[in-house]
Amino acid sequence: MLKALIFDFDGLILDTETPEVLVWQSIYKEHGFELPVEEWEKTVGGYGISNFDPAQNLSLLTQERLDPVSLRARYRLEADALIHTNPILPGIMDMIASAKANGLKVAIGSSSPHSWVDAHTKRLGIYENFDHIICQDDVAPGRTKPHPDIYLKALETLQVDKSEAVVFEDSPNGVFASKRAGIFVVAVPNPLTAKMNVQGDLTIASLAEITLHDLLNR
Repeated sequence: MLKALIFDFDGLILDTETPEVLVWQSIYKEHGFELPVEEWEKTVGGYGISNFDPAQNLSLLTQERLDPVSLRARYRLEADALIHTNPILPGIMDMIASAKANGLKVAIGSSSPHSWVDAHTKRLGIYENFDHIICQDDVAPGRTKPHPDIYLKALETLQVDKSEAVVFEDSPNGVFASKRAGIFVVAVPNPLTAKMNVQGDLTIASLAEITLHDLLNR
């Protein structure tokens, strides 16, 4: 019996990932280089399979003419400006409302820190919609997705069994994490992760395509 829904945050509730890659591509281009997107993609949704650092990489490409700290500061400023114009992605609020109406618990499981996820959910006015928010700060260092720890912690906090929950994810790292935790995962790729062949137990183009009733029937 379904008792809880667990949502990833970045790229699933709010598309923070497309703006971030666009800004790095723009900065690289400005200096005559191309962002190695295949390396960047490995870090989306978690750092389990790559520790690629675009600022450090660009600094090395320019023989350290560019300072990684300044590059990161510029990137963060420009990416945040774009992110703040983005709305909550389609279908999210309807799914949360349906879950609440049917007595299900709702949580976020994110590889980002609380400082990021809590601030954005408060800014968007949705912080209070979640029973729990589990972030990188809640698991051991280096144990974010694709490790299962965030989702295992979410199950423990929600006090539900892995068979009683569904995870919504947009990235390969996130899908691997939920599968390793033994939880049914619905993959909802965003414009960036759609290019990465993300496949869940169920894969849809948008959460607006599915209702809680559809999920319960599955």
